[in-house]
Amino acid sequence: MLLRRIVFAILLVLPACLVLSARAQVVPAATAKHVSVTVGGMASVFQPDFAGSWTNTIPFEPIAETSNYPLIGIGAYVDIRLTHWIQLEAEGRWLRFNQYAGIYQDNYLIGPRVPIHRFWKANFYGKVLGGFSSMHFDDAGDHGRFTDIAFGGGADIKLTRRISLRAFDVEYQYWPAWGNSTLSPYGASMGVSYRVF
Repeated sequence: MLLRRIVFAILLVLPACLVLSARAQVVPAATAKHVSVTVGGMASVFQPDFAGSWTNTIPFEPIAETSNYPLIGIGAYVDIRLTHWIQLEAEGRWLRFNQYAGIYQDNYLIGPRVPIHRFWKANFYGKVLGGFSSMHFDDAGDHGRFTDIAFGGGADIKLTRRISLRAFDVEYQYWPAWGNSTLSPYGASMGVSYRVF
């Protein structure tokens, strides 16, 4: 008899709890904001995939190889969220510190950003960006501008309603036409962002 009353009480309370929790998770359509713009700054460390070696044949061509001097730089990014699944990221990165023999790279990329998973206050994402990169090859001023495709992802941790920490952002870049070869720089960034609206 006591067991029957407990089961009856649970069956009465459980639907009420489910209704209340469901209502707490839904944002009324009239107040939901779908569009947001976030701007941020970041610090980056990248392996430039070029150590200053050139071919011995004319015309001289640069050789892609791992460098012992990772490039360090700063950058800025803008995230535009139109809906949960439609997001865009644009970034500019200037890798000018820790140069070896005048070698440095700048990246200007834009493309889709996809939310992967939300855990605690962290939003994990993936991205595919395209654009171009500029590279200086040496102290003599040899330089070029190259098509750049970047694959990456990371996590943003919400600190306040408007401020987030970009805990990590990793990126693998592919430059399909780099001299007579290809180039594959890769690296990681950290930063802080502010949601404008």
